Amino acid sequence: MNNAVPAIVEHRVTVGEGTAAREIAILHRPAKRKDATALVWLGGYRSDMTGTKAVTLDALAAELDLAAIRFDYSGHGASGGAFRDGTISRWLEETMAVLQHIKPKRVVLVGSSMGGWIALRLVQELAKRKRSPKMEAMILIAPAPDFTSELIEPNLSEAELRSLAENGYFEEPSAYSAEPYIYTRALIEDGRRNRVMTGIIETGCPVHIIQGMADPDVPYGHALKLMEFLPADDVVLTLIRDGDHRLSRPQDLEKLEAIVKASIIND
Repeated sequence: MNNAVPAIVEHRVTVGEGTAAREIAILHRPAKRKDATALVWLGGYRSDMTGTKAVTLDALAAELDLAAIRFDYSGHGASGGAFRDGTISRWLEETMAVLQHIKPKRVVLVGSSMGGWIALRLVQELAKRKRSPKMEAMILIAPAPDFTSELIEPNLSEAELRSLAENGYFEEPSAYSAEPYIYTRALIEDGRRNRVMTGIIETGCPVHIIQGMADPDVPYGHALKLMEFLPADDVVLTLIRDGDHRLSRPQDLEKLEAIVKASIIND
């Protein structure tokens, strides 16, 4: 009897047409059981699918005989496309294309930072389709839904506003990279069209939010505000008093693993 863990399979899927076409890189770990739940990793702004949390999630899937799906948005990691062309709508389109390509039947979405916004928009869009995977749970790590309108626009300086008007973007130093973060006018304008914290968000599945109280990028008050828009679902908020935005310390990863295991306890 072969008990070997299935190997990771690399996929490429082209999204968009003409000048908007970009190739999206996917890492898919199939499960031995065809009906197994798939853990779907949705990364943050300027992160990629080889980060600590994404790799931890993949290893957990292998341990539990679950499938795992990781991918890079366009302009990120191993995927094609220019980062400056990225918007929430564009990255959401790519997320949906990845799921359509892999075709998992049941999923647990794990969204980090901006990936939490993508996850919430994803369930809204999939609800409009007749054939879509069953959402078993959603785990949001330092979620940043509506961050362009809630966290960026209210705090823009005169210099940043001038750069947006004159250049179409502004730069901000990054605590995680030598290269600055770039925020474009297109991203901000598109963000307004993709806001989710405007009314009740119906996910149709349990939601677990993990938030650091020492997060300098997404204040924990943002997670508390998000909960106000999730009244219809089973929502749990775990606050980590000394947790930062990344939540990638060993103790943070252990907590993430425990929460994922609890979400698929009846699998």
